[in-house]
Amino acid sequence: MQLVALALVAWTHAGWDAFLRLSARRGWGRVASDRASPRDAGVDPGQNAAGPSPSPAAAAVTVVVAAYAEERVIARTVAALLAQEPPPRVVVACDGSPDATAACAREAGAHVVLELPRGGKHAAQAAGVAHAEGELLAFCDANTTWQSGALAALVGAFADPAVGYACGHVAFVRAGDAAAPNQEGAYWGRELAMRKRESDWHSVTAGNGAIYALRAGLWPRLRADLGHDLALPHQVVRQGLLAVDVPEARAQEAMVPSLDGEWQRKRRMMARAWGIVARDPGRGGLLDPRGLPPRYLLALASHRWLRYASPFLHVAALASGLHRVGRGRAGRLDRLALAAQLAVLAGAAAPPVGEMGSKMEPIPPSVVRVLRARPFLLCRYYVLVTASIAAGLVDRLRHGAPEAGWAPAEGTR
Repeated sequence: MQLVALALVAWTHAGWDAFLRLSARRGWGRVASDRASPRDAGVDPGQNAAGPSPSPAAAAVTVVVAAYAEERVIARTVAALLAQEPPPRVVVACDGSPDATAACAREAGAHVVLELPRGGKHAAQAAGVAHAEGELLAFCDANTTWQSGALAALVGAFADPAVGYACGHVAFVRAGDAAAPNQEGAYWGRELAMRKRESDWHSVTAGNGAIYALRAGLWPRLRADLGHDLALPHQVVRQGLLAVDVPEARAQEAMVPSLDGEWQRKRRMMARAWGIVARDPGRGGLLDPRGLPPRYLLALASHRWLRYASPFLHVAALASGLHRVGRGRAGRLDRLALAAQLAVLAGAAAPPVGEMGSKMEPIPPSVVRVLRARPFLLCRYYVLVTASIAAGLVDRLRHGAPEAGWAPAEGTR
């Protein structure tokens, strides 16, 4: 049991990526015969709320920015969007912001600024879409800065009529100590590389909420009240289209500086994500295999289904390993696997330097170097991310869906 469970964990974290690398070298990736025309899915690329458009490259684009309490960063975000080519229509939907977010957005030049009652991010996005024009809808987080050329790269992906969704790449910028314990940048870098290979294989299994675009004609056909980064790609694939990765569309935002802040953020995200993963079949659930091409189903099972099962696989593996060792039935591989699991847990349990500093002053430089070593930092981050999946499920089962309200993560503004 231990080895089987760990093999599944290894597949979702490393084996699937290795397979994608091999498939790229062997030419096993997406081919023309896998593609469907948007018209086959009931979507006309040249038809949208604003009427026909001549071509994706020349399409009018609306960028919707949902914002809550973002007065410190919204002007920078809007300015970066207005500087994009082709020039987009920028709609800022303020979700009951208690500060001057709306005024700052207007001053920065946003074309439409909505001051809405508090209803949550997805309600704000939907309100923004109601004021959209053009063939394409794009979405940006309020604290995300799009780099020059980002929108042009996204729009360029839709020159392929089989593409229904495109997402860009976000770099997480560390605001302070380069050796701070949050290793999201390193973790996210691997995820981005895998996402590009998944896109080449067929379609991405998840995007991100900071920089992505969608054919406007698809919007009424999707469950857009769910988390877009996880819910939209597989729904677009069910419509017979592709959800692609566009690495040239780049943006950046500040990462949460502390592990505690990252834990709280991941836990909230997973409480919402489980509502998408376990949703009833036919209602946008990630576990529903119907309407998915076999190639994409393999990607979904390998990268998403097993990833969300990973905390429970780890617990099963640890329990099985301890049981076999305790009964004297463990072989060499069992003992090595158990030792590896315990080593990761021990590395994660080592306290961050900041926490030790309040109890043990001064900290010897040699201890500081050890605790800041990359293996320790990555162990902490891996255990945090994995545990947050289970914690989010517990929160969902105990308290139901999280409240619609949302707030900026501490230290990211």
